[in-house]
Amino acid sequence: MPAPRATAERSALHEGLVVASHGRHCMVESPDGARRICHPRGKKSQAVVGDRVLWQAAPPGQGDEGTIEKVQERRNLFYRQDEIRTKSFAANLDQVLILIAAEPVFSESQLARALIAAEAEHITPLIALNKSDLVEPFARAWERLLPYRHMGEGRHYGVLPLSLAQSGEADRATLMEHLRGKTTLVLGPSGSGKSTLINLLVPGASVLTGEISQALNSGKHTTTSTTWYWVDGERTTALIDSPGFQEFGLHHIAPTQLAACMPDIAAHATECRFYNCTHLHEPGCGVIDAVKSGFSAGGISANRYKIYSDLFAELNQPRY
Repeated sequence: MPAPRATAERSALHEGLVVASHGRHCMVESPDGARRICHPRGKKSQAVVGDRVLWQAAPPGQGDEGTIEKVQERRNLFYRQDEIRTKSFAANLDQVLILIAAEPVFSESQLARALIAAEAEHITPLIALNKSDLVEPFARAWERLLPYRHMGEGRHYGVLPLSLAQSGEADRATLMEHLRGKTTLVLGPSGSGKSTLINLLVPGASVLTGEISQALNSGKHTTTSTTWYWVDGERTTALIDSPGFQEFGLHHIAPTQLAACMPDIAAHATECRFYNCTHLHEPGCGVIDAVKSGFSAGGISANRYKIYSDLFAELNQPRY
C-alpha cells in the first residue's frame, strides 16, 4: 500500500507546458524539463502545443503517464477554420514566422490568409523569403513582396531574405535577432525550406521529432501534428513546427472584421464616408480611392485589393 505522502503527490496538480500533440495524446514538459505523455480527462477541450496546463500523475501501478485536468487561460490561439473543421496550430505565441521561397512560386493568397489569422489574434507576423541564391527567381519574388515590405516600414511586418541552402552563421544570427526570447510558430508550404530552418536553429531536431512521434504513437513512426523545440539551453527561445499551410480557411473571421486585419486596407478605411463601408462599391470609399491611385502613389496594390474582395465574398457565403 503506497505511503500517504506518495499518494498525495500523485493526486496533486502540477504545472506543465504542452510541447507536442497527436490526436488526443499530448507530451507535457514540467518546469524541471521532464516530459511525460498526458491525456485530457473525459471530453474536456483538447490542449494544443504552447498551452500551460495543470496535470495529475496516474494512480500507483498505472504507469508514468498523466491526465490534463485544466488548460490555463490562453493569451492567444492561432488557428484556421474552413466550412467543416477547425485546425488549431498553437497557443500563447509571441510571433508567427511564415517561410516562403523564391522557388517554388509561393501563393500570395496563402500568405495573406496566414497574416490575417495572425492579425486577428494580435500575434506579430514575420515573413522570410528563402533561396536568395537563386538570383532571378528571388528578384521576382522580392518584387512581389513589395507591398508587404512597405507595410514592414510601418512596423506591421518584417520581411527577411534568407539562403538556407547555404546555411551558415550569418543566416542563423539574422534569425536569432528576431527569435531570441520569444515563442515563434513556423509555417511554410512544401519546398520552402522549413525543415532546413528548424535543423539550422535546433541541431538534432529530426531525431527529437522521431523520439516524440514514437512515444505518442506507441511505436508507430508517424509525424506528430505540432512540435515545440527549445533553441537555447536556458529555455527562453522556442520554435514550434506545424504542418497544415496548404489550405488556410478564415471562416472564424467575420467579413466586417477583414479590413482591420489587413494593415494596408485598414490604413485607408478611416477615410470612408460611411462607417459601415464594405470597401467594395460605396461612394466616398477611401479604400477604393487608394486602389485607383495605385500602390506606387501611396495607395493599395491591385493584388492586395483582389485578395480582400475575394475573401470578403468567400466569408459572406452561406454556411450549411
